[in-house]
Amino acid sequence: MDTLSYKTISVNKENANKQWLVIDAEGHRLGRVCSEIAKLLRGKHKVNFTPHADCGDYVIVINAEKVALSGNKWDDKQYIRYSGYPGGQRSRTAREVMDRTPKRLVEHAVRGMLPKNSLGRAIYRNLHVNIGPDHDHAAQKPKVHNVTL
Repeated sequence: MDTLSYKTISVNKENANKQWLVIDAEGHRLGRVCSEIAKLLRGKHKVNFTPHADCGDYVIVINAEKVALSGNKWDDKQYIRYSGYPGGQRSRTAREVMDRTPKRLVEHAVRGMLPKNSLGRAIYRNLHVNIGPDHDHAAQKPKVHNVTL
């Protein structure tokens, strides 16, 4: 029996075979499209997924301002931040965040679905969210990834 044929191969960032993918968020629900984005960033869709390595793909999100929320979430959902000082807690509704910086809705949702450690921060850098149908990564020849939800 050849024991070398049964050796487990662990993927690292050098041999992860990363790709560039484009996702159109227009008309999709925020949570559903962001869970798909988080899965692609993490690399869980690949057969050689390694939990402790950055083996996911680069994801470009276009039309982030056209994402949808269901129910009364535009007015009820709160985005809270805290400066660390007494009385420094601020909150905005989803509608206020969308009016101010639309791509922050997608970024915030995806960041919450990634690991809360240095690996999660490294994976988050592979996300590029754009407002509108254009992006600056044409040189990477990204493939269109259809989200079917």
